[in-house]
Amino acid sequence: MNPQDVVTAPRNIGSKAWATRRMPPWVIVAIAVIIAATVVLSLVHKPSQAERASDFRGYLGDVNAGIISCAGGLRDAITALDTVEAGDTAQYSAAQGILAYNAQNCSPANNESLQNFTNYQVAESLASFNLDTADNDVITWAFDAQAAMNDMIPVLEAKTPAAKAQANATLKTEMDKVNAVHATILSFWDKAQKSTDNGSPFPNLSS
Repeated sequence: MNPQDVVTAPRNIGSKAWATRRMPPWVIVAIAVIIAATVVLSLVHKPSQAERASDFRGYLGDVNAGIISCAGGLRDAITALDTVEAGDTAQYSAAQGILAYNAQNCSPANNESLQNFTNYQVAESLASFNLDTADNDVITWAFDAQAAMNDMIPVLEAKTPAAKAQANATLKTEMDKVNAVHATILSFWDKAQKSTDNGSPFPNLSS
């Protein structure tokens, strides 16, 4: 057999050979430039005053949607208790029902709107105002309002002056907590409102 008749097998240029090839330097540089540009743009962008005002208005509406039934329930409960305490004993049974129902409505487990609010995300333009902390305080306020309404029941049902006095003292302590948390929430909202120059009304958490 002549040497020229020998057929030489082709070299293997399969996937293993391709796997050893490196990414071209210009591709790495291009990716790095894109990432850097994205980071710079995110740092440079600042929300406008109008954007922050609009976002704060929307935020207040969302808070109100989450807490309105609980807050209104607390005010109704206070009215119902005061009516009976003022001598309208015909409203006794109605007041009992109002206190029990409205107290449960201040629990996220029994109030879908309040439950949804526990997962609320504040708009990025409002991040400097720590409204996420205010939102946690809103949930705390709801639980304190629930406790206050539960404490109204012993006031309503007390049969002796001593029992009435003790029940009222316990209720006052809980209502002081409700009002203290409300004041803390207002401090966050006031700061955001002044900074955004937005005059939208706050959710009514007054008792």
